[in-house]
Amino acid sequence: MLRYICKIAFTFLLTVALFAVGKIAFMLCHLPVYRSFGLSQAAAAIGHGLPMDCTMAGYISVIPALLAIARLWTSSRLPEIAEKIYFIIISLLAGTVLVLDAALYSHWGFKLDMTPIFYFITSPSAVTGGMTLLQKAGGSACIIITSIAIFLLYDRLIVRLQLPRPRKEARVKATIVMALITGLLFIPIRGGFTVSTMNPGRAYFSPEMRLNHAATNPAFNLLYSATHQDKEVKSLNSLSDAEIEKLRPSLINTSLRDRDTALLSTDRPDICLILLESFSTHLMPSAGGEAIAVRLDSIATSGLNFTEFYANSFRTDRALASVLSAYPGIPTVSVMKSVGKIESLPSLPLALKDAGYDLTYYYGGDVNFTNMRALLAAGGFENIVADTDFPLSQRLGKWGAHDDVLFRRVEADMASPRSDASPRLTVIQTSSSHEPFEVPMTKLPGKEANAFAFTDSVVGRFVDRLSHTGRWGSTLVVLVADHYGCHPRDLTSMRDRHHIPLVMTGGALRCHGTVDTPASQSDIAATLLGMLGIDHSSFMFSKDIFDPGAPKFAYFARPEQAAMIDTCGYRVIDIYTGNTLEKSGRSDSTLTFLKAYLQLLNHDFNRR
Repeated sequence: MLRYICKIAFTFLLTVALFAVGKIAFMLCHLPVYRSFGLSQAAAAIGHGLPMDCTMAGYISVIPALLAIARLWTSSRLPEIAEKIYFIIISLLAGTVLVLDAALYSHWGFKLDMTPIFYFITSPSAVTGGMTLLQKAGGSACIIITSIAIFLLYDRLIVRLQLPRPRKEARVKATIVMALITGLLFIPIRGGFTVSTMNPGRAYFSPEMRLNHAATNPAFNLLYSATHQDKEVKSLNSLSDAEIEKLRPSLINTSLRDRDTALLSTDRPDICLILLESFSTHLMPSAGGEAIAVRLDSIATSGLNFTEFYANSFRTDRALASVLSAYPGIPTVSVMKSVGKIESLPSLPLALKDAGYDLTYYYGGDVNFTNMRALLAAGGFENIVADTDFPLSQRLGKWGAHDDVLFRRVEADMASPRSDASPRLTVIQTSSSHEPFEVPMTKLPGKEANAFAFTDSVVGRFVDRLSHTGRWGSTLVVLVADHYGCHPRDLTSMRDRHHIPLVMTGGALRCHGTVDTPASQSDIAATLLGMLGIDHSSFMFSKDIFDPGAPKFAYFARPEQAAMIDTCGYRVIDIYTGNTLEKSGRSDSTLTFLKAYLQLLNHDFNRR
């Protein structure tokens, strides 16, 4: 009987130990980040993560416990064989999760969840595109070696532990005892005896997010993400319906003001919307950044520059929904994962199409990336130019055709004869300023800076050439980053990371200067439609930046965190614990508005 109990206890304790060692390995892999915290804080991260490790150990120990009970009643080797296969699978999964979590953290900036899995399923290059062949081989080797090492420990300490069959009269008693022990595993699985069950926020103990990330069990985080991505987070439902309705006018404004003729010289200009991969204001000298995106900086200083503009989220799938459908990023899920929800969203391109615009979308990469095609199709795009529209000889980048090739195609199409005088919406999504930052130009030291300078020079040349065409006088060019910036890497403030450029130029634009109203990507739709005098009442989460009666705030989010900037202050919260992570100004009211906005957004998503 003792051997049976020891087998389950050893399985549980060994699993906890393996995940604790995994935390140490994780911090060693990112030693430049964690060296500054010291041994005491590293130990605290391991300690605060133990309850979550116990939860995963509980899950993993259930099957061996049930197989042990089966072995009480049969002399067959099937339970033993099943146990060995089970631990092979568990070892492979654990090794894969631990290695991927450590490998992807420097790029994603958060613990492993379903986001990279979703990217890999829809477009494998989204995860592996920035990796060299050596890195892929090295990563695969690490997964194999780690998995083998984990299995050898399980095999030597657990699987090979002999379990003698008790006498027939003792089996019932042994079965009852083992059933009780198996039942006790649900205590760590649940997370203890408290009201709340185990969740990722339980490991958070520090205002420094990197320590919280080190404490979080990656296997649990991935499992939680997979099973909760369509569920509402309790912290997003802290206000009553009456409170929400009272705050709604301060968050939602879809009324259409009279068209301001001081903004545009024509009712229906051609619109060229350029999505700049990973750009940020930190690339622009006029914003206090480095002298990298000097052409964009020049366009901004001579055009209309929105100086308090923020990316709604952190990756392209969230960005496209924010810009094209005015749907802000949700911390817990990507709207692009739900085709049904995509089809129900309002659409800036479709609103322009209904107003007589012809639509064309240009992208040098895979248009099936993260369900992009579904969003574009729902938005009315019939003419989509993507990687397969370029010959193989021109698809020399990891993501497909480089930006110079892409813009040459755009220029050629724009120069071709037109069958009618309909205004055009041209959306161009760049890709060269993305990892691995390999571009056909050497201008600046450092691969990242050089890649951004390359895309910047291509876009600047395109705007120059467009300005010398006959259509320039009736053209509005809108340049905006697709999501938060990836350069420089050492930005720790969420506000700094999400601060991106929004610049307007073109011969159809009458106004110039700066706009310092806090706003974000989801506000682009209402602002453009408002400039054109087109109804935008269906865009619930978009507000016209030029409307003096519209709310003045910017909302942005990433996994685990949400933030808001308004005229009172700035507040960042952890969505699982509700704790404040960053704040400035008189931001108590900002916190209330942020929670209300999250609740409105979360309810809308789950109403699909």
